[in-house]
Amino acid sequence: MAVTASRDQVRAAAAGVAVTFGLNGVAVATWFARVPAARDALGLTPGALGLLLLSMSAGAFLAMLTAGEVTHRLGPKRTVYVSAVIVSAGLATAGVGIGAFPSVLLTGIGIFVLGYGSGTCDVAMNVEAAEVERALGRTVMPRFHAMWSLGTVAAAGLASLAAWALLPVTTHLAVVAAIVAAGTLLAARAYKLAGEAEQGQSSGVMAAWREPRTLLIGLLVLVLAFTEGTANDWVAVAFIDGYQVDPATGAIVFGVFVTTMTFGRIFGTIALDRWGRVPVLVTTMLLAASGVALAVFGGSPLVAVAGVAVWGLGTALGFPVGMSAAADEPERAAARVSVVAVIGYTAFLAGPPLVGLLGDHVGVLRGLLVVPLLLLPALALVPAMRRPAKS
Repeated sequence: MAVTASRDQVRAAAAGVAVTFGLNGVAVATWFARVPAARDALGLTPGALGLLLLSMSAGAFLAMLTAGEVTHRLGPKRTVYVSAVIVSAGLATAGVGIGAFPSVLLTGIGIFVLGYGSGTCDVAMNVEAAEVERALGRTVMPRFHAMWSLGTVAAAGLASLAAWALLPVTTHLAVVAAIVAAGTLLAARAYKLAGEAEQGQSSGVMAAWREPRTLLIGLLVLVLAFTEGTANDWVAVAFIDGYQVDPATGAIVFGVFVTTMTFGRIFGTIALDRWGRVPVLVTTMLLAASGVALAVFGGSPLVAVAGVAVWGLGTALGFPVGMSAAADEPERAAARVSVVAVIGYTAFLAGPPLVGLLGDHVGVLRGLLVVPLLLLPALALVPAMRRPAKS
């Protein structure tokens, strides 16, 4: 249920949502940045490490199945309160499992809890973000997702410093966990716009699974999440294998993707407000498809990097606009965001093995061409992003 708020309350809620997004990114990226330390401390083979990493994905996926109901019942503020504690407990537990008491089981439990808390927070903060966007009367959702990206960059930098200073992993993760918990709890105090459910009111999650528009938005978000996730997982490897660059250069190429994607999320709101969702998404999806093609067929690393930059720019708006579209109608926002998130996050489970399988046959660089092959037919789904007509 939406809550009437003053202009100052809307601004405060916007700031709170931005901080929540940023700290959620910090928590997740802190774990990923210390994965090499976990591998070494636990003596894991690549296959065993892959199974361990699946624990976090499983936690996040379970969260997507339940977060709509939880957010509906508690409201975004209380849900973020609870999920902040869960995220921090999971991150700290993983730190103990890596350093203080090395244990694959304990680490797996920790990152499962981290994934569940992060995924639950994801739905709740997107619901509140959609209310902020509605109250402001202009597009801001991509900027909140840009804050998540900036949080991951900050976490990666801090992790590098921690590793350089030989800070124990247990201490590093515990300190970050405390900061994330305290910061998120303070930030969520400003949430004012989306209240908890009225007594006896159904969440509508099951009904949302039967709504054609919600499912079409979910399918489009699935393709757009796959477009983003493929770059995150494979672009550095593709350049190392396909263009024979060194690992440091491969990391820089990934940095180019993240930078242009963040830039697109910050400034793409202007285009969305001026031209609307459908033409902007069609344009950006075509940019992403052409960027991947240029990265694969560029011939030289320099031209291919330019393609990666275009790819990042074209990827920027898909996921956040999908969240906005799912939450267009506030009374069913939590249910629809949850359904769209479940469908979309499937890309992060299925994407890595799909590209890896293709890479075994045609090379990782050529395997990236699956992205435009999915993007181009998905253009037919973009009209589902239009705002529903007001009755």
